[in-house]
Amino acid sequence: MKQAIRKTANNYKQALPIMLSMLLLVNLLNPMLEMYYPKVFSGNFVIDPLIGAILGSISFGMPIISYIIGGELLRIGISLLAVTAFILTWTTVGVAMLPLEAKFLGKRFAIVRNLLNFVFSILIAILTVFLLSYV
Repeated sequence: MKQAIRKTANNYKQALPIMLSMLLLVNLLNPMLEMYYPKVFSGNFVIDPLIGAILGSISFGMPIISYIIGGELLRIGISLLAVTAFILTWTTVGVAMLPLEAKFLGKRFAIVRNLLNFVFSILIAILTVFLLSYV
């Protein structure tokens, strides 16, 4: 039992500096990126979900905040398609957390998981909008 606690404490000691630096980086980049969101979306059915997915992957955030961000993006005129792709990748793809995830779960696993989430986020966004007849 003591050995397990010691191992867990050592893992936290290793992860803490990486996690803090990644969170700091994300918190510095998010406000800068948010200024440009309305400018980069074109309304294009093909390009918007891709742009939304890329921005969501870079931004990274907590799911509870995604509802607020999604509502604000829709309010300023960004398409539901782009917002859906953005929110899905924002909560499931963590480019900023990739080094931490690779260190503890393995590089291959981290890359494959993020790539699959990225691709499926775009597909789910398209399917969601199609099913809601907003196309």
